[in-house]
Amino acid sequence: MFTEPTSQSARSYRFAVIGLSLLSTTALAITIWMLVDFLKEQNAVDELMRDLPSRSQGPAKFLADELRWQFRFLILVVINVVVTGIAVILLWRAYHASQTSLRDFKALASDVLSGLDLGVITTDSEAIVTSINPRGLEMLDASMTCIGKPLAQFEEAALKQFCDEWMIERSPATVRDFTVSHGGHTRQLRAFCQMLCDHEGNEVGNLLQLRDVTERVLIEQRMRRMERYMGLGSLAGGLHHEIKNPLAALSLHAQLLEEQLEGAGASEENRQTLDVIRTEVARVGGVLESFRDFASVDCLDTNTVDLVATLRRQLELMRPQAVQQNVQLEFDVGMDEVLVEGDQLRLEQAFLNLIINAIEAMTNGGELFIKVHTSGEAAQIVFTDTGPGIPANLMDKILDPYFTTKNCGTGLGLALCDKILRQHAGSLDFWSSRSGTTFQVTLPMKTNK
Repeated sequence: MFTEPTSQSARSYRFAVIGLSLLSTTALAITIWMLVDFLKEQNAVDELMRDLPSRSQGPAKFLADELRWQFRFLILVVINVVVTGIAVILLWRAYHASQTSLRDFKALASDVLSGLDLGVITTDSEAIVTSINPRGLEMLDASMTCIGKPLAQFEEAALKQFCDEWMIERSPATVRDFTVSHGGHTRQLRAFCQMLCDHEGNEVGNLLQLRDVTERVLIEQRMRRMERYMGLGSLAGGLHHEIKNPLAALSLHAQLLEEQLEGAGASEENRQTLDVIRTEVARVGGVLESFRDFASVDCLDTNTVDLVATLRRQLELMRPQAVQQNVQLEFDVGMDEVLVEGDQLRLEQAFLNLIINAIEAMTNGGELFIKVHTSGEAAQIVFTDTGPGIPANLMDKILDPYFTTKNCGTGLGLALCDKILRQHAGSLDFWSSRSGTTFQVTLPMKTNK
């Protein structure tokens, strides 16, 4: 995780210790050699003194005393050299122990950072990346070659700009959300920043923390949709009661008026007016019924449903329309059946809406890939089209009721799909880009008790 080249100071320190050891050993050898020579000279002087006359004994004795003092001095030098050697050895052992302790500490810190579910990036004062943990590499779809390069290399996440802005405010509450895409998936990342200081308190760089909040954002979006759905049941019941009866009366009176006009020889203009009234009454009634179906909390007719067979039927049903719009349907499934507990009609309605939306999104033709696979105890159905994608400013509204980008339709299709899947303890997720849109349906599989 960290690039840790051996520093020049550490190498110099090691060479200095080795040099001192060699010098101490050489000095000890030379000193011992001189001691041996002094012993030889002292023995030679003692032999000469025995053969000298008494009147020459004084100078010879003085020379012998000088040799003894020099001998003692050399012994002192030997002791100093030995003590220096021992000190160098102890110093080397202390240095080696400190280096071992430092390596263990860095290994421990590396293991801790590797185990975090956060992306951790450190930079120096020049915004050069000095380290990054594996989670950070995964989030940014980067490699270890990013170390030693400017932070601006992560253009999609705009981390350099965030650091520059944070350096102005320097508030721990300052965060920034980024959207990154790689591997066909979109992730929401939330970045935090703080200052790095050395032991003297000097600023030496920045520490960036990246948190993957994709799931949290999806949950927040679902919670907001659920809040909007609250109260729709009673509202739908009231609207259905207050509007349906007047519509029925209006339709009846329009029919009576038509019969009277026919008997009186009504003009073509009057007949067209009555046709408009009947058409609009029927349209309002259809909107009212769809709203009631969407907001109702009806019970599911739960049975065992084979997702593979259900999807095959829906694809065959929509194949003529797909051929007409020059859309190719591809169905990828690696098993004969995938069983879930659910309402057959409701699930067919949800799948049909997703297929229709995908086909209608590809106005100039394209391909719709449908893949069924299992993950643990859940079944996932992925619908991927090659259309123009959903604009970023509409992503938060795409599952809202009565929101549509089409010239016709009520805008309840995707909202109804989301509701049906939530009724089945499942979920509907989506992500989009300029190369297409993917909707993923997740449903709990049937368990054998």
